[in-house]
Amino acid sequence: MRTKWFGVVSLLVAFGLILAACAPAAGTPIVQTVIVEGEVMVVTATPEGEMAGPKVLRLSTGGGGDVPTLDPNLATDTTSIDVVNHTIVGLTNLDEVTLELGPGMAESWEVSEDGLTYTFKMREGIPWVKWNGTEVVEVMDCQDPPAPRMVTAHDFEYGIKRALAPETASDYAYVLGFAIKGANEFNAGDATADDVAVKALDDYTLEVTFLEPVAYNLNIIGLWTGRAVPKWLIEGDDCTEARGDRWTEPGFFQGFGPYVLKEWIHDSYLSIVKNPFWTGIETIEVPKIDEVQWVMLDAIPQFAEYEAGNLDVATVPSQDLDRVKADPVLSAEYSSEPNLCTYYYGFNTKAPFVDDARVRRALSMAIDRQGLIDNVLKAGQEPAQWFARPGLAAAPTIEEFPDLGVKSDPVGAKAEFDAYLAEKGITAADVDITLMFNTSSGHQQIAEALQQMWRDTLGLEVQLTNQEWQVFLDTIRDPNNTPQIYRLGWCQDYPDTNNFTREVFTYGGSANPTGGGGINWGPGDGNYDEFESIVLAAAVESDVAARTQMYADAEQILVMTDAAIAPIYWYTSSSVTKPYVQRTYSVTGSHQQYWEWDLAE
Repeated sequence: MRTKWFGVVSLLVAFGLILAACAPAAGTPIVQTVIVEGEVMVVTATPEGEMAGPKVLRLSTGGGGDVPTLDPNLATDTTSIDVVNHTIVGLTNLDEVTLELGPGMAESWEVSEDGLTYTFKMREGIPWVKWNGTEVVEVMDCQDPPAPRMVTAHDFEYGIKRALAPETASDYAYVLGFAIKGANEFNAGDATADDVAVKALDDYTLEVTFLEPVAYNLNIIGLWTGRAVPKWLIEGDDCTEARGDRWTEPGFFQGFGPYVLKEWIHDSYLSIVKNPFWTGIETIEVPKIDEVQWVMLDAIPQFAEYEAGNLDVATVPSQDLDRVKADPVLSAEYSSEPNLCTYYYGFNTKAPFVDDARVRRALSMAIDRQGLIDNVLKAGQEPAQWFARPGLAAAPTIEEFPDLGVKSDPVGAKAEFDAYLAEKGITAADVDITLMFNTSSGHQQIAEALQQMWRDTLGLEVQLTNQEWQVFLDTIRDPNNTPQIYRLGWCQDYPDTNNFTREVFTYGGSANPTGGGGINWGPGDGNYDEFESIVLAAAVESDVAARTQMYADAEQILVMTDAAIAPIYWYTSSSVTKPYVQRTYSVTGSHQQYWEWDLAE
């Protein structure tokens, strides 16, 4: 899912931006003011350009709303997941550029002959840490004398089962439910935690039994949803006060990754600081940057802050792209990179008017996707004819399936809509449809462009409304309030089509919650049963060509036959980066790995 949008930034945040790091031209001594351990100090760079003081990377979340959560068991959005990935490490780790899966907190694993049971050998000697207001310190246990709390297999067992517990209400529990034996039953309230096939055999051995012998089991078990969380902090123990859901607040938060939470001024600012107790592993090295700071800005003010020298990386708003590409300085700092994400509109298939597939098809076929890209987006996105982004394992490609899915077809769209109107004995003026998007200038531009396309092609006036990100997420999951049309984006959790076509849209999936909400499409509806049968079979199909064809068949049902969604475009990442930032470019949908970045001359 994409992240949040514009809000008012406090004077404190603005002051923090002024105090943040910058880097002028080569050979110029750098003099800057920074905050170190709560004290204001002046630092300089060496003549060669290396910074003599702390290296501070300045970013924006991309939206004005607050970061929804730092609880890995609850996170669903890009920014929350980014912070979690840097502060709490998974059993496995996916490389942001190569998409290679490697060890994380599990240094090795063995797999049973049937491919279902994995025995993970955990790394030893990695402590839980926290920011104490002055520095990063180890978290101590209740022994006499106290000793540092080390990350164990028990912490992962607790984290996985907490994510699955019905009372946690994790929106991502369904992913673990699809994969782990007994997980779905426990999450549904039909079993106990002991029935979940996740068990710490000792402090550093974790056993997990999966439902299917598929390669992406290792991806799923490494996701943030099933990561270790501090039971003693959440529930309390002999020397720690229970913090419950507030355990992620600054002053309480505990983690064990390359960074730890330092500050979080809600709705304005968040920072993480380098963890000196993280000695590095083969896939997650010791960070070179001392602190990463995020302000919470929409694309337009974010880009203005970048041009003012107050941010090191920024998204380029679509209305500024032509100017950026023509500017000799900004064009050298500009990059447009593909990533594994899809932008789409979902239909509440039980809502008035859009409860008819002809109306949904008409709305989707009336979208001029290439025109939207050329005239509004301007960042090299690709028109999406279906949902699963090409580049994923077993995803259909345009080269193999040029006629698959949905394309712009104004004549066909008008015919579908007119047939519906004639059968109902109504006119377009009688059709009352609302599109909801999360508050953002970019999403508003897209919504207004499509609103005009529907007006021109169908003679239909669609109403637009918006909500702040967290409120929006709650609304589209509420079976009583899900709007007729809503926008979302989906970025891969792991690079396999199963994570898109199946995990998002089968009944109980991310955008199709059990009991209603989202697309509200389930057993007995249209061709849903055939769709589900196909994607379940595709999950365990070993022949790549056969598996790809199965997903193509499922996509045709999803986006055309039943038209439960309207895919719009496949993303690119359009950004500018200051020349002193040495960085990588993630293809995983903005899930950057800042431990690989550096700031230099």
